[in-house]
Order: sequence, then C-alpha cells, then structure tokens
Amino acid sequence: MTDKGPLSGITVIDLTRVLAGPYCTMMLADMGARVIKVETPNGGDDARHFGPFVDTPDGGKSAYFMSLNRGKESIALDLKNEDDKATLENLLKTADVLVENYRPGTMEKLGFGWDRVHTAYPNLIYAAASGFGHTGPYSKRPAYDLVVQGMGGVMSLTGHPGGDPTRVGTSVGDITAGLFTTVGINAALYHRQNTGEGMKIDVSMLDCQVAILENAIARYAATGEIPGPIGARHPSITPFDAFKAGDGYLIIAAGNDGLFKKLCTALGQPELADNPLFVSNAKRSEHQAALKDEVEQALTKHPVAHWLGILENAGVPCGPINDVGQVLSDPQVNERNMVVTAIDPVAGALKMAGNPIKMSAFSDPATRDPAPQLDANRAKIMSELKSQ
Repeated sequence: MTDKGPLSGITVIDLTRVLAGPYCTMMLADMGARVIKVETPNGGDDARHFGPFVDTPDGGKSAYFMSLNRGKESIALDLKNEDDKATLENLLKTADVLVENYRPGTMEKLGFGWDRVHTAYPNLIYAAASGFGHTGPYSKRPAYDLVVQGMGGVMSLTGHPGGDPTRVGTSVGDITAGLFTTVGINAALYHRQNTGEGMKIDVSMLDCQVAILENAIARYAATGEIPGPIGARHPSITPFDAFKAGDGYLIIAAGNDGLFKKLCTALGQPELADNPLFVSNAKRSEHQAALKDEVEQALTKHPVAHWLGILENAGVPCGPINDVGQVLSDPQVNERNMVVTAIDPVAGALKMAGNPIKMSAFSDPATRDPAPQLDANRAKIMSELKSQ
C-alpha cells in the first residue's frame, strides 16, 4: 500500500488463494504490510476466474478477486520448477511472514513445510489456514465454507424452525479463518519482537466455526438441550427480534427491563410492562411468542419509517433491515469510510468494503491501491532479489 500503517516494514509472502487466506493478507496490507502474492503461472489465483466480472477491453476482470487482493503485489511462480522454487527461497530470506492455505502436507511436498522453513529461517512467522488444521483425523480432508458451516454447528442455528438447512449469507467459514489468522500473525509479530523467534500458526476453518458458536455452547452445557434455529430472535433476550410493521420489518433489541418499559411506552402500550407474563426477561423469553404478537399488533398500524423515528427518540435500540444497496448508501457507513474505492488501470473504479479497524495514528484512505495483474510485479521483485 502507498499509505503507511502499523505493519509498515513487514513483508508478507502470500501463497494463498480464493478467500480465507487472501482475506487475511488483505487485512495485513490494509495495516501497512507489503504483501507479495505468489501465484501459479497458469491462471493465477482461482478467484481471478470467479464472477461477477467487470467489463474490460480484454474480456473482463473478476470483481471477486479485486475485492480481496487490493494493495498487493503479484509474482507468478511454478513451485514445481527448481528456478522458481529458488526465487521463493530468496523471497523468504528477507520476509517476516509466510501465509498459505493449502491442504496440510502440500507445502511439505513442495519443500516449504514448517520444519524445513523454520530451520532455515528461524525468525519467520509461518501461518497456515486450512479446512481442518494440521492435526486430527480430518486434517487431510478438503473443505469449503459450506462444509465447515455445516460441520461446525453454525447451520444448525441458522434459519427458521422446521425449515431447510440454511447457509449464513456470507462465507463466515472462510472469513472467520482469515480474521483469526490475522489475529494470530499480529500476536506472533509481537512475540518475535520480544524473543526474536518465529512460530507456526495453525488455523482451522472448522475450529473457527466452533469458536463463534457463542452462547449456543453455554446453553447446551448448562441445560443439556441442543439449540436449534429460531429465526431472527435471540435465544435468551426478549424482545430481541425482527418485527413486522405496516410495510415491512424492523429490528427491535430491548435488552433489559428499562428498555422494555421504554418500548412499551413508545408503542402506546405502557401496561405491557406490568403484565405478569412480561415483567422480567426470563418471563418475556418464556412467553416470547405472546409478546411478539402484542408488539406486532401495535407496529402493523404504521410503516417502518414511522416506528424507527418513534423508537429512536425513545432510546430503544432499533434499526431497519437493509439490503446491500441500502448499506452502501447509508450515511453512517459512509461517514466511517466503510465503502472505499480501488482504481484499477483496466477495470476502472470499483467500490468495496473498507477496513473496520480505525487507528488514530494512521489515516484511513478512501481510495486504495488495486489488486495486481497476474505477475505484474515480477521485474521489480526480481530486481530487488538480485540486489540483496
């Protein structure tokens, strides 16, 4: 990136592709690291061929790829070729971090497994994100986001009772693995600063799904009951749900007794707060269906916009259910610079999600360096290696 960040001076060798790994290395690039993306000469990262595509004179560029690889450099290397393996070896000599998301065992076959790399470069941080991690009976299995959403329990909690299995609407299997790998790398950099030692970071997509099960594990441990899908509502806080109004739905999250009283008053039904069925959160959760009926009887008399104004003025946490277009035009989202633009020399301007980590010591630019063309930075990188 052209803009500095807390990881300025850190060089990352990025052997990742598709989503989990590239999301991690994009976050590192956003925080100022130099990320050198190593791709296969024959087509590069698979994501370069995933839609949607932006029309260009040369046949189109993947918006999917561009949104995950901004601010990186690219060099194409065939890691089965001895000369190209030697180039990667030279890159590792001065690198700080190596990130890969191959299936376990692949890097060993290529000659760049942790044991060998750590012996050669003891201060290098080696981060691996894979479907099931580098240990355990499933470690050699392939995995995609949908597989780990299903296996990790997330899908069992998603959707409505009695409905078909429902995938979470974004690739949380990949994204959480990318985020946890980023966290691990930053912790490892701090450890290395204090000790001079590199380490291996082993992140499993399945592990990450278990880690975000949140109170579902606590509920099962405490009660022995297996949690299931319950739609939009919270399993233990009521009212905390999507409610039907006159022309659509809105979110109401009245998380304590005080907020519930404010909600009842705002709805013109203050007596609900004194109803024996609803006097405590435990009672409200026990009788959530009855309470939802009462709330919606009031809400359906007016449109969503009416109630959002009333509830906001009353101090009741609430919000609309936005589609993606509405999110991208939301004034709060834009004020926080969560919609940034990368200017691709071929595809032009492309909007994408910004970096949610705001740091007082560094700027948060509204425009970002674009994703690289395949092998675009070869000459620069090879020149630097020759001068070492």
